[in-house]
Amino acid sequence: MATYEEALRLVQLLESELQARGTSIALTNAYYRGKHPLKYASQEFGKFHGDRYKDFSDNWVQVVADSPVERMTVTGFLASGETEADKDLWKVWQVNGLDADSQLGFLGSVVNARSFVLVWGDPRNPDVPVVTFEDPGQCVIAYEPGSRRDRRAALKRWQDGNEDFATLYLPDEVWKLSRPRLSQGDAGKSTQMLEVDEEVKRWRPRDTGAEPNPQVNPLGVVPMVELPNKPVLAGDPISDVAGVIAMQDAINLLWAQLFTASDYASFPQRVIMGAERPVIPKLNAAGEVIGTQPVDLEKFAVDRVMMFSSKDAKIGEWQAANLAMYTGLIEVAVGHLAAQTRTPQHYLVGKMANLAEGALLAAETGLVKRVEEKQTWTGQGLREMARLIAMAQGDNAKAEALRSGRVLWKDAESRSHAQMADALLKLKQLGFPFQWLALRYGLTPTEVSDVIAMKAAELEMDPVTELSRQMIGSAPPAEPPVEEEEVPAEDAA
Repeated sequence: MATYEEALRLVQLLESELQARGTSIALTNAYYRGKHPLKYASQEFGKFHGDRYKDFSDNWVQVVADSPVERMTVTGFLASGETEADKDLWKVWQVNGLDADSQLGFLGSVVNARSFVLVWGDPRNPDVPVVTFEDPGQCVIAYEPGSRRDRRAALKRWQDGNEDFATLYLPDEVWKLSRPRLSQGDAGKSTQMLEVDEEVKRWRPRDTGAEPNPQVNPLGVVPMVELPNKPVLAGDPISDVAGVIAMQDAINLLWAQLFTASDYASFPQRVIMGAERPVIPKLNAAGEVIGTQPVDLEKFAVDRVMMFSSKDAKIGEWQAANLAMYTGLIEVAVGHLAAQTRTPQHYLVGKMANLAEGALLAAETGLVKRVEEKQTWTGQGLREMARLIAMAQGDNAKAEALRSGRVLWKDAESRSHAQMADALLKLKQLGFPFQWLALRYGLTPTEVSDVIAMKAAELEMDPVTELSRQMIGSAPPAEPPVEEEEVPAEDAA
């Protein structure tokens, strides 16, 4: 059991790590939302046009981040040694609304390099623990030295009103802390007042009513799991958005320059040479000419007529700016972005050719492999989440089986119903069972059970027709009978 001072020290260390990550998390979140400052512009261009384009962005970051997440759908969990997905675990998944919230967690991993899952028992319903996906800006996990999986401690920190809250999760206990949220302005304060502020801002055990604080952790392990996006052997996981930011800035600058050129130089500009500016007589109140005054040039722009008496007057013209040069560069930049992130070109360019289904699948191969990689790494964290759920339910045997089980995902490839049906029919003829084919089709284990029950009901209603149809659908095509030649009696003898 940790003392208050030891728990406070851990909270301070984990909070420091959380604050260090905050800068990159804020940046990637801003770019995903389309808040892009104008970069790479010269000092003069930024001075005159920076504010003009501060709210504009051609946001490709969001497309790159959303494209793999829309293909990451969990359909069930299969424990080691079992042939059917766990129904109790799927009930917990659905009751907690994780069919929707899991998409938020996967998106958080893609954008911010990681997200988290927290599992804790619900005293009101012991059979259904509380499971939540957590924001990487609020959570951090400390691992045992030399390990990427053995969790030593975890911290969740958040703000509500004028107070900061923190919960420290240890393998044997849980600490709940809070502190008042003070203003950040320290300018002009004396050293003594700064020390007072530091003492006031110190984390203290918060009032939990009848609940003990700290309380015992009945799971015996840290109940928070990390879902890394693209982990590496040494260093932090990598965000898919981080590598897109530089090219996104270049694309935004090209658009800003294109808009500026279209405003100033998209029409031919004409210039008059060898002539003085036209003037008109200036009259007094009596109608007498007392001088001349230049003609307002805006009048000529409206009337579209201008006359000169000088015999040396000539008209010159500057050609309009070639805006296609900018759009060509933007298309090249978007193509580089697609290649670097393995995002299909038709997701970004918006042009669809008359491609066959096979060619379209080949174009999406990079995205499919990218999704499958994410399923591998995310699946490890989700298996541990399933283990924690079983432990919270008090079923240690199931927890051990789920630890080495696997997560069932919907197919990452985007196929037409005709293609999928044709492939499944061929697999059926090879002998694959219907239940496996239904899962391959993308149904959840619950839906598969419903379909099997419906098939059984149909078989009871009309057993002969249904059985014949199944035999015809599964049996290989019969070969035509071979006609035997009649043999003469003497030859037969």
